[in-house]
Amino acid sequence: MADAAQRLTENVAGDFYVDASCIDCDACRQIAPATFRDHGDQSSVYRQPESASDIERALKALIACPTSSIGTARGRKYDTRAAAESFPAPVAENVYFCGYTAESSFGAWSYLIVRGADEGGNVLVDSPRYSSRLANNIDALGGVRTMFLTHCDDVADHERYARRFGCKRIMHERDGATRHGFERALEGDEDVRIDDELIVIPTPGHTRGHAVLLYRDKFLFTGDHLAWSPVRETLTAFRTACWHSWPEQIRSMERLLGYNFEWVLPGHGRIHQDTRAVMRAHLERCVEWMKSR
Repeated sequence: MADAAQRLTENVAGDFYVDASCIDCDACRQIAPATFRDHGDQSSVYRQPESASDIERALKALIACPTSSIGTARGRKYDTRAAAESFPAPVAENVYFCGYTAESSFGAWSYLIVRGADEGGNVLVDSPRYSSRLANNIDALGGVRTMFLTHCDDVADHERYARRFGCKRIMHERDGATRHGFERALEGDEDVRIDDELIVIPTPGHTRGHAVLLYRDKFLFTGDHLAWSPVRETLTAFRTACWHSWPEQIRSMERLLGYNFEWVLPGHGRIHQDTRAVMRAHLERCVEWMKSR
């Protein structure tokens, strides 16, 4: 629960606020950009939501917040049940955002790919914070057959979800897949085809065992490797959050030029969609920018 006594002074007056426990993960600003802003190292409310749509988004941000840093001055005025039930929330086609981000993953986003049993079943990409409500909603969408973890930073409550759904977990051995007890540990730097629609592409750099997941040559789930920058208006990587090797991450980024995709869905950073040709141009620009850092 957010603490009104710790309400940040940067919040405008009104019901919704962010308290001092905010870790600046950016989730609220992505979910409800009309309400939350970055005032420097933390988020705050810069405009109180008034329309039904803005209130709905603000409440979704409240539910998704990894540190429960968002509160309302008159808590009983707002019914959060609908917001809690809204996750997983549709992104595009059969791809969903799970919400319920975890502090242990610094608020990283996780995704659910909903597929029929004959297509290989549902895939959970990175783990959200455990919520029985979320688990029930995922169950209603067909459960989870496979859990793919992009890297060791964003595993969150993977054990609880694995027990809940009896799913197979996949991560690269260089990021401790065996140590975490995962059912499948990837090795080496070659692509791994999970099935006809899913390809794992090792992308070491952010961590030694980082990997991305390409779905239908369209949706690229990038973990902490690649994201959209609304400031630079192009694809980017995080130089100050590269825990293993920046030169190796550049080489991994160059490797992605050999693949087609229209969507980038990161764990941290912004989602973006465009044509394959435009996304390739953005990726080329990203590589050149990385080489100049």
